[in-house]
Amino acid sequence: MAGRSAAARRAVPENESTINYVQADGLAVMKIVKHCHEESTTNMDIAQGALLGLVVDNRLEITNCFPFPKQTDETMDEDEYQLSMMRRLRRVNVDHFHVGWYQSADVGNFLSQPLLESQFHYQTSIEESVVVIYDTQKSSRGFLTLKAYRLTPQAIELYKEGEFTPEALLKLKVGFENLFTEVPFLIKNSPLCNIMMSELAEMVPEEEGSKFLDLGTASVLEGQLRCLMDRVDELNQEAIKFNRYQQLVSRQQQDKHRYLQKRTQENAARAAKDEPPLPEEDINKVFKPHPVPPRLNPMIIAGQVNTHSQAISQFCSQSLAKLYITQALQSAKEANTNP
Repeated sequence: MAGRSAAARRAVPENESTINYVQADGLAVMKIVKHCHEESTTNMDIAQGALLGLVVDNRLEITNCFPFPKQTDETMDEDEYQLSMMRRLRRVNVDHFHVGWYQSADVGNFLSQPLLESQFHYQTSIEESVVVIYDTQKSSRGFLTLKAYRLTPQAIELYKEGEFTPEALLKLKVGFENLFTEVPFLIKNSPLCNIMMSELAEMVPEEEGSKFLDLGTASVLEGQLRCLMDRVDELNQEAIKFNRYQQLVSRQQQDKHRYLQKRTQENAARAAKDEPPLPEEDINKVFKPHPVPPRLNPMIIAGQVNTHSQAISQFCSQSLAKLYITQALQSAKEANTNP
C-alpha cells in the first residue's frame, strides 16, 4: 500500500500545509460510500481507493475517485493499474490529477502503521495530498462521517529520520495527538442535484425521517468496549516489553561499572609491580548495547485507545440524553392515562 503514490510522483518541498479545506463533489462521495459499504458487507475488508481532482488557491477539490485493485490479485501491478485508469479518465475529459486516497474505518479506528507509511509516501511526493476516512459503522446508523487528514511536519520529520526511539519522539515532540491534522471537509453539489434532493426529501414519508430515538445501545456499546479492551491489552504488552528493556539496560550498566572497577584495580596492582597497564578495550564491544524497542507501535495503540474512549464517551452521552427524553415522555404518558 505504501507504494501506491508512485503513479503520481513528483518532487515537492515539505512545507506547512497550504490546504485550508477539502471540497468534494457529491458524485465522488457517493462512489466512496458505495465502495466502502460493499467491502464491509461482503468481504469485511478495508476499502481503499485513489482520489482525483485539482488544487484551486487554498482549496483541494475532489471531483472523482476509483478503487484500488484487490490485494489478492497478484497478477495486477498497482502502479500500472492507476496509470491506466488516469489515462482513460483523461481521454474522457475528467480530472485525472492524483490528490490523495481514501480508506474505510470502523468507529473512527483508522490509525495504523500502514496508513502512516502510505500517507508519508503520498505527502512527500504530492504535497497537497490528503487521506479521506469514511466511517462505515457511524454512517450506517445515520451519521455520515467523512474526515480528511494530513500528516503534521513533526510526523513527516520523524518518518524521514526513521528512528522511533523515545529520544527521537521527545526531541520532535511527537505523540498520537499530533501525528495527523484534520482538514475541514465539505460536500458540494450542483444546483440541479440540490433541486433533485429537495424533491426526494418531500417524497420520504414523515415517519421514515423521524426515527431518532433508537434505544438499542447494548450491542454497539459492547462491540466498542471489546475493541477498547483488546487495545488496552496490546498497550500493556508493549509496556511490559519496554520495562524489560529498561531492566536489561540497568543490569548492563551495573556490569559495566563492575568491569571498569575491576580493570582499575588490576591496573593499580600492575603499576605497583612496575608492569605496563592493560590495553584499552572498547567497552561497547565487551557489552553490546541492547536494541531499543521502537515506540511507534505503542504510540499508535495509544491513539486507538483514545479514539475508542472518545467514541464510547460520545455514544454514552447521546444514549443518556435519549433515555432521559424517553423517561420524560413515559412519565407524561402515564400522567395523562392516570389522571
